[in-house]
Amino acid sequence: MIGSGKTGILLVNTGSPDAPEVPETRRYLRQFLSDPRVIDISPIARWLLLNFVILPRRPKYSSAAYKSIWTDRGSPLVVNSEDLRDGLREALPDRLIEIGMAYSRPSVPQALDALLEQGAGRIVVAPMFPQYASATVGSVLELTYKTAASKPNVTALSAVAPFYEEPEFLDAWASVARPQLEDFNADHIFFSYHGLPERQILKCDPTGAHCLKQEDCCERYREANPNCYRAHCFATTRGIVERLGLAKDGFTVAFQSKLGRDPWLSPAADKTIVRLAQSGVKRLAILSPAFVADCIETLEELGIRGKKSFLENGGEAFKLVSSLNSDPAWVSGFASILRRY
Repeated sequence: MIGSGKTGILLVNTGSPDAPEVPETRRYLRQFLSDPRVIDISPIARWLLLNFVILPRRPKYSSAAYKSIWTDRGSPLVVNSEDLRDGLREALPDRLIEIGMAYSRPSVPQALDALLEQGAGRIVVAPMFPQYASATVGSVLELTYKTAASKPNVTALSAVAPFYEEPEFLDAWASVARPQLEDFNADHIFFSYHGLPERQILKCDPTGAHCLKQEDCCERYREANPNCYRAHCFATTRGIVERLGLAKDGFTVAFQSKLGRDPWLSPAADKTIVRLAQSGVKRLAILSPAFVADCIETLEELGIRGKKSFLENGGEAFKLVSSLNSDPAWVSGFASILRRY
């Protein structure tokens, strides 16, 4: 039955391969990197890059990375998302809640169908990305809207806005990070955010005269940058730093996961980790508040490769602070955010 008046909540993320093997990883990467919002270049250039540069080599490398973090239940991103969904179902018993992955299973169409079959009369779409970027929030919203629009009866949709500086989000990060940092006794804190090509930041600036034109362009919001991913990352950092009481010289911000040769947001996380180790930092703790669930970017890129690089360059102890996942503070906080919708 459709239109019963029940409210459905669709948690949307990018996804993971169905298995940590080369064929499944190639299939996932092909779908993910074919998205014109993810690789925002001409269709011909994107096709050539994907089929002659990325897919011949990267699936083997990426499948090995996934194998290093795979769990008995499957992909950490999917498992952590399922646990969050279950926690939210308990916190919001009057809502229908499903997970949809943009490039893998359970898919967005499958999740929408499940909500409609349960009687959802309206659906709140919750992109699981705290900061706005066209390649993440924009992409999953476009997919969800197109999927809903293809139905004979188009369901009423609304979307959760990026929650990068919502008190509940920042409080949850402080709650999760504080005991881990106290136990570890780091001498420096590293905030790592997923990177983006600089051209995607510039596209967010309708004036063409603000973003990346000056060092303090992201320190406050203006008409030019309300949707700037970099500004959102800095706002998140300020909120967590304030809650944890960190000194101004006690933390560093950088951006990870660069792909290709085009200029990306800097400084680069991998080079920054090396620099910190070589400059005398001995105990480094890393937080990655661009993610609400631990995944390949946190567990493998930072937790395995980042740790190895830090220790090989003079560091002595490395701590990857776990993400929000299904921590009770985050379940409660996100439920509070969702109730506003």
